[in-house]
Amino acid sequence: MSRREARRDARREEFITFINTLKAASPTITDEQRKGSLRVAVQQYGLTVDEASEIFETSGILIGEHLNFFEVLGFAYEDFQNLDETSIVNRVKTQHEKLYSESLKAGGRIRPDGKTEEQWRRTLNQARDTLTEPQKRNEHIATLTPETEQKTLTDTQTRDEHITTLTSETEQTTDTPLPSTIQDMVLIPAGEFQMGSNDKDASNDEQPVHTVYLDAFYMDKNPVTNAEFKRFLNANPDWCKSPLFKMNISKAFHNGFYLQHWDKNDYPADKADHPVVHVSWYAAMAYAEWVGKRLPTEAEWEKAARGGKSDSIYPWGNAIKPQDANYDENMKGTTPIGNYPANDYGLYDMAGNVLEWCLDQYDRRYYQISPRENPISGANKENILRFYKEVSTDRVFRGGSWLNAAANIRVAARYRYKPAFTSPLNGFRCVKDVSSVNPVDGS
Repeated sequence: MSRREARRDARREEFITFINTLKAASPTITDEQRKGSLRVAVQQYGLTVDEASEIFETSGILIGEHLNFFEVLGFAYEDFQNLDETSIVNRVKTQHEKLYSESLKAGGRIRPDGKTEEQWRRTLNQARDTLTEPQKRNEHIATLTPETEQKTLTDTQTRDEHITTLTSETEQTTDTPLPSTIQDMVLIPAGEFQMGSNDKDASNDEQPVHTVYLDAFYMDKNPVTNAEFKRFLNANPDWCKSPLFKMNISKAFHNGFYLQHWDKNDYPADKADHPVVHVSWYAAMAYAEWVGKRLPTEAEWEKAARGGKSDSIYPWGNAIKPQDANYDENMKGTTPIGNYPANDYGLYDMAGNVLEWCLDQYDRRYYQISPRENPISGANKENILRFYKEVSTDRVFRGGSWLNAAANIRVAARYRYKPAFTSPLNGFRCVKDVSSVNPVDGS
């Protein structure tokens, strides 16, 4: 078997594991999720659509269409609570006409969710017809909400009492931002290092090896955990998975799998100290902004991962064994932070456990033109931080995950994904500029 065939077989097995992970989370997925997974198969694992479809057919996952027609039109069902029937109909029809017109102008493109524009227009019509007819609308609401909450959408007094209760509970659990201090961060010293790799597993985008100088910065010791991300959601309902007070994450900022492993806005009870996964670059950026930090540049990430070892393959050296990191599906999923030895900088999980978002735009040839000092691809750091919600180009992932083989968790390995991408393999950690730290209290 050639090296290329071996890699292809390995990627096929990784995709099968990815599908089995989806099935473990839910035996039924929507058709949009199926199509999204097919894109992952093609873009991430290098499979054909036919190969990926065959894996789906043999996996036993059930494909079902579970559309929320309020979300299709850009609403939350709470938006209609205080409207009379005429207002509801007018609002639905106005929004339908707007989206339908936009779809007609788009021509024959394939949408990000895998649908053609013609298929999307049929969905828009179905949403309009359902939400403008009272009986159909009420039946649809009943499929979206738990039985104990359905009455709150129709009975004004009960609804108001329900909102008061929710407000009270949220005020008790909504946290202020995590202290933006360097207490749980590590200082990465200023200086030069050799970025890239010429080892046997290196790809073309890891070359040429080149000298980079970085200013000093602080980096989180660990990836951001589920418990930490939950604090962020409590304080920022517009980034929630499920609607909270008519707010939740915009569809523009994720691929449909956002926090898929969570039950609405609650992480699994036994995974508080596991890295958060299924989180998009946009959500990672929002979290970092909230805590007064930012995502690392690709160069910062690699220097930190190397731990001062200039030409090592992994953060600890050139050999790897299961005791070093969570990789190659040894643990069948994420593990708690700090489970494996830190590198020489005191950073944990810089190889394996979860892939980590970086600030940069992915550029396959960037190493050929990279500036020597504080490089960042795509735009200057300030503009990316300021206008991150407008970014659409591929972003860099680093570090490898619990699923990746040893060759793919090397410190020099590079990955690319759309900023809306989420999966059970990806998370993030933050950095902080030394110049932004208060020398008195470390904030």
